[in-house]
Amino acid sequence: MRPEILFPLFQDVTALPGIGPRLATLVAKVAGPRVKDVVFLKPASIVDRSRQVSVIDAPEDQIVTLTATVEEHVPGRRQGQPYKVRMYDGTGFLHLVFFHARPDYLQRILPVGGSRIVSGRCERYGSEIQMLHPDLVMTEEEAAGTPLIEPVYPLTAGLVAKTMRKAVSGAVAMVPTLPEWLPDEMRREKGWPDFRQAVRMLHTPESAADLDPSHPARARLAFDEVFARQLALQLVRARRKAQSGRALKGTGEKVRAILENAPFAPTGAQTRAFDAIRADMESGERMTRLLHGDVGAGKTFVAALAAAQAAEAGTQAAIMAPTEILARQHAKTLAQLLEPAGLSVIALTGRDKGAARKEILERMAAGTVDVVCGTHALFQEGIEFADLGLVVIDEQHRFGVSDRMRLTAKGHKPDTLVMTATPIPRTLSLAVYGDLDVSRLDEKPAGRIPPETRLVSMERLDEVVEGVRRAIGRGDRVYWVCPLVEESEQSELSAAEDRWRHLRAALGDQRVGLLHGRMKAAEKEATATAFRNGEMDVLVATTVIEVGVDAPDATVMIIEHAERFGLAQLHQLRGRVGRGDKPSSCLLLYKGPLGETARSRLETMRETDDGFRIAEEDWRLRGAGDPLGLRQSGLPDFRLADLEAHGELIAEANDQARLLVHQDPELTGDRGEALRVLLYLFEQDQGVRMLRSG
Repeated sequence: MRPEILFPLFQDVTALPGIGPRLATLVAKVAGPRVKDVVFLKPASIVDRSRQVSVIDAPEDQIVTLTATVEEHVPGRRQGQPYKVRMYDGTGFLHLVFFHARPDYLQRILPVGGSRIVSGRCERYGSEIQMLHPDLVMTEEEAAGTPLIEPVYPLTAGLVAKTMRKAVSGAVAMVPTLPEWLPDEMRREKGWPDFRQAVRMLHTPESAADLDPSHPARARLAFDEVFARQLALQLVRARRKAQSGRALKGTGEKVRAILENAPFAPTGAQTRAFDAIRADMESGERMTRLLHGDVGAGKTFVAALAAAQAAEAGTQAAIMAPTEILARQHAKTLAQLLEPAGLSVIALTGRDKGAARKEILERMAAGTVDVVCGTHALFQEGIEFADLGLVVIDEQHRFGVSDRMRLTAKGHKPDTLVMTATPIPRTLSLAVYGDLDVSRLDEKPAGRIPPETRLVSMERLDEVVEGVRRAIGRGDRVYWVCPLVEESEQSELSAAEDRWRHLRAALGDQRVGLLHGRMKAAEKEATATAFRNGEMDVLVATTVIEVGVDAPDATVMIIEHAERFGLAQLHQLRGRVGRGDKPSSCLLLYKGPLGETARSRLETMRETDDGFRIAEEDWRLRGAGDPLGLRQSGLPDFRLADLEAHGELIAEANDQARLLVHQDPELTGDRGEALRVLLYLFEQDQGVRMLRSG
């Protein structure tokens, strides 16, 4: 049950003074439906009215505060013209400008002859100094009780700043004194206030510096939020570790056979990753490990070794991929790698029907197949394994947690390996995958030559097409990636279909194929296979090829409108070439003029082929809005923490949470009670459920 001390914060926003049902809808749109959501709404900026100036010295486009006497009201002569109020302060005239004005109201608050303090942005219009719709109009007596510095919150149509500030101050007043969950020495060392004081300081900034993420109040609240998340992840991890798994041990014969017959020597990173996986699988605990690495770093080979380890222990392995193309490609690659060990591999996707499907299902249930590669089809009802010991999930950010759980439910306590080809900065991997053990593949197989990357203006398109003609004349194969399937009215992006027609006319019909997401699975696979087998020279595609279309001897990647892609995606696409020992190239076609961020992205691509460096840079350029495009992968939606600014706090929170859960897994005593309040406050229900089920 939620601790009683938190009840006020979980009330509906209608509990706030002056917020009825109509305003509550607007406040909820901006902050969320509960009092707690309003408390956690960070000010976006401040209005500083402490700057008192004379009219003649008023700077343009800055918020200033002036004291002047009302001289005259000047209504608009025609409909649509503004209503003006002229004021004088001894140095010059100021015109307050109002559109859609109510004259009786303005005459009441700005009586002729009265002295008033006004605040707002000044601008020069012709010979006049104007202030359009002042933020504030008050008498000197009223000014004495009004803060000169006020926070500014996000708003929505129909919600004014004054109402939002009133809602926030009402919410802050409801924050109770909560038990302290942070150690006293930590707070002393960092100079952090207690939680309630930190909330008050958050909403009463005294200068722009108080909005900085490193300000003690902001840092304290950010730490609380990430600490709650890390604590929940560590409780989940501890509970999972406590559940006994199966020790999948073998003789090592099959693994040895694969290593001895591999087409290349494994990298040090592959060896380290497999050693960690084998240790996990041979222990009595259930493995849940993340394997992430650069494009082309060889995740599939590591997965093959893990599948061989599972087979040695007499169990089956299931490999789930997001697309049919990728599932069938995995089956093909794994069959070649596992053949020397005498292991069998099949693919099962939604496309398999009738007798063929029946035969596959019978082999899976009878245990006469060692490895099954498939899509979502793998965890549907009626699909049974003889003994599923290992679940491998590729491109895991495309699957939800429930998909993962439904597949692991097909076996008896199977080990789980999740893989992604998006290198993840350490801070981010803690925030997203803090409950998993993590292995990094940060080396590429020897002999690979990184693609040469060039930036080319779209104005030189004809030259690029000529270059493609020469490349295919030499026997090279070319990917040409476009951002959209068909021309849309709002967009000037080249459509894949238009480019396909253009290239067929220029290069010859037979040599150019088309692949996009709206094609049927069988068509997609036939096209991908034809390209892979050399039956076509150029494959025009949308980003559907980012994951899955593998033609090891393709050597040219052309990305049209590269400025529209994120860094991680550009790096993924470029990783489709340069997989063999032939020199390869990547042309990034852009349409100028380029914005600063787009230019920075493209320059980074030209400078480096290191996926981990690119991931860090991508994160820096995107900010915390959507790091690496991982929004769909369960990235927590932090309200108070900024992943970039508070990165060090995430690592510290992770260390503290691990130590805490190791020392006191049931969260007992006074500090344990305080930590339970923290988990409930930030709605980290996973951790709460683990405690309750214990």
